[in-house]
Formats: sequence, C-alpha cells, structure tokens
Amino acid sequence: MTALAFSSIFATALLVSMALRLWLATRQIRHVRQRRDIVPGQFAGRVTTQAHRRAADYTVARVRLGMIEALAGALLLLAFTLFGGLQWLLDLLSAWLPAAPFARQMLFVVAVVLAGALVDLPIEWYRHFVLEQRFGFNRMTPRLFVVDTLEGAAIAAVLGLPLLALVLWLMRSAGSLWWLWAWGAWAAFNLGVLLIYPAVIAPVFNRFEPLQDAALRARVEALLARCGFASKGLFVMDGSRRSAHGNAYFTGFGRSKRIVFFDTLLSRLDADEIEAVLAHELGHFHHRHVPRRIALMLAASLAGLWLLGWLSGQGWFYQGLGVTPAAGEFEAAALVLFLLVLPVFGFPLRPLVSRASRQHEFQADAYAATHARPESLVSALVKLYEDNASTLTPDRLHSAFYDSHPPASLRIGRLQEAR
Repeated sequence: MTALAFSSIFATALLVSMALRLWLATRQIRHVRQRRDIVPGQFAGRVTTQAHRRAADYTVARVRLGMIEALAGALLLLAFTLFGGLQWLLDLLSAWLPAAPFARQMLFVVAVVLAGALVDLPIEWYRHFVLEQRFGFNRMTPRLFVVDTLEGAAIAAVLGLPLLALVLWLMRSAGSLWWLWAWGAWAAFNLGVLLIYPAVIAPVFNRFEPLQDAALRARVEALLARCGFASKGLFVMDGSRRSAHGNAYFTGFGRSKRIVFFDTLLSRLDADEIEAVLAHELGHFHHRHVPRRIALMLAASLAGLWLLGWLSGQGWFYQGLGVTPAAGEFEAAALVLFLLVLPVFGFPLRPLVSRASRQHEFQADAYAATHARPESLVSALVKLYEDNASTLTPDRLHSAFYDSHPPASLRIGRLQEAR
C-alpha cells in the first residue's frame, strides 16, 4: 500500500464516521423532540408530562453538545495527522532534545495527550456549569472542578508514565514479539488498577462511609447471602458533591469487591427498590459479566497490539498520516498514530458492543426478578429515569449504536411480564 492510498482511506473513514455520527445525532434530536409532549402509554400515571418534557430537552442538549465534541475531536485529529501537527511537534522536540531520544518520545506522547485534554477542557466545563446546571444536576463548584482535573492528571501521570516508558522500551528492545510482552504489561497494569481502585484511587475523589441504616444493611446482607456474593463492605458515596444523578455499582475485583450506593440514590428509593436495584447488580455477578468483559478487553488489546506491531513496520502507515519519523522516534509515533486512528476505523463495531451490553442488562434484570419483586425494580427504574432525565423515547438506530442499556419501554415491558 502507498502512503497516498492510506491517506485516502483514512480521510474517507473519518468523513464517513463523522457523517454517520451527525446523522444519528440529528435522528435522535428529531425523534425525541417530536414525542416531547406525549408520555408513552406504558408510563402514563408514573411519569408526568413536565418530567417527560424535561427529559426530552436534556437529551437534545446532550446530543447537541456531543455533536460539537465529535467535530472538535475530528478537527484535532486532522490537525495532528494530515495537516502536519504531529510532524511539527516531532521536529520541535528533536531540536530541543537532539541527544535524548527516549525522553523525546516520552514528551511527544505526553504533549499529544495534553493537547487533547486542553481541547476537551472547555467542553467539560460547559457540560458541568452550563448544561448540567441548567437542568438542575450540577452540584460541582469551579474549585472542585479544578481540583478534580489536577488530581486526575496527577494520578494518570503516576500510573501511566511508568507504563508508557515500559511499553516504549519494549517496542525498541524486545524484538519482533515486543507486542506480546507489551500486552502482558498492559494486562497486569489493568488488573492491578482494578485491585487498588476501591481503596486507593476512588477515595481521592469521593468520601466513602459504611452504610449506617441497620435495617437496610441487614436486608442487603440477607440478599447477598442468598445470592452467594461476598464483598469487602457496603458503602455510601457522596455523589451529591458533584451531581444530583443517582447510581449504585460494584467496584474492585476478586476479594477487593465493594458495593457502593450513591447518597442521592438512597435518598430517593425505598428499601424494596434498593433491594431490587442491588439484585440487578448481583445479576451481573451471577452471569459473570465483569470477568467476561475483562477477558474481552484483554483479547481485544492483544489483537490491537499485534496489529500495531505489524503497522509499526510499514512506512505508509506513518507517511499516510503525515508523519516521517527520524531515528529514535518510530516507537512513540507508531503508538500515538495507532491510538488516534483506531476509534475512526473501530466505530462501525460500536453497535455490536452496545448490543452485547444490552443483553447483559436484560439478563441482570431477569435475575433480579427472581430474587426481588419485579414491580419494585420497575418503580425504581421509573424513578431513576425521571430523576436522571433519561428519555423514554430514544431513536431506534441511535440507541442501537450508543446505548449500553435497553430502551426503557423494552426493559420495563420484560419486567412487567415477569410478575
């Protein structure tokens, strides 16, 4: 393949993926707005017209912001690749650090990540302090936003820079099978993060306290015993510091598993509904969804690193994306280019991932219906849909591409059949 041919393929793939993203977004906006004033019959008497309109307006606002975010990302990608931004950065670093090729490669990767973060930063600011604020969800202060950003960057640097250094060293020193060694390092890193996240990383951003409600705690522990689930504890997280959205989740891996409730969730649901929501989460545990997703992620990363190992030896891969690396620059250039263009070529696979996730949610719901009252899970979901301003009328194709959870009508319909 020639560099010109690959440039054409990349440009076409980027254009098609962006056109598809924008088309799906406009479908979603039109579909939701057309149904803004009519609550679906399935939810009549449960969701008010005012709440339904609010959810429609919130959905439209989020989709529009997503369109802006996608366009900004595409422009940055073009600036980096076909418009020569990466090559300019390589030349600049080469002039600054001519005798330090490894440090130059590290700085190159860090600079690209920082540039992407700087483009995302005003969008995230707008998301919190304009969009979320307008709909009454934001509880984050500007100071907390800055602190979160800096702490997140610090943790990413502490964890990510050693891994980056190791991968670049393996690419240069471990021969033709460097990608296999790099995969081993990547797998160990991810499993290690899963182990330390609950006790080390999560407390940096939130406060976790043991569940104090004795009656609810006894009820939850009885459910855990019936389902054969052992955890390191039941915790309440101060999610209300940042948002009015509610949630519950498992975190950790192996013996470090914890069950975490948002304080906003506990304040909204009754005991029956909390038990039903937890039973749903236990359904994921019962069906081993988390280990399966981890295994799939590791398999995909192995295939990706193999592909990178092959592409890194192809001159057209670099030149077709606007880069001509000098000696001592190939490893970082290959890694950055691969990570930048992979989402473009991988976008058509998104519906498959979303479909698998929705199937997992159906399975977890079915499990919950056998270990808790189905009507309690239905009422909990309706409250969460209303509180989180989730649309009840998504566009079918948009949902197929993006939604990790089934549409509300299908999900609740199945639960009602299980009564």
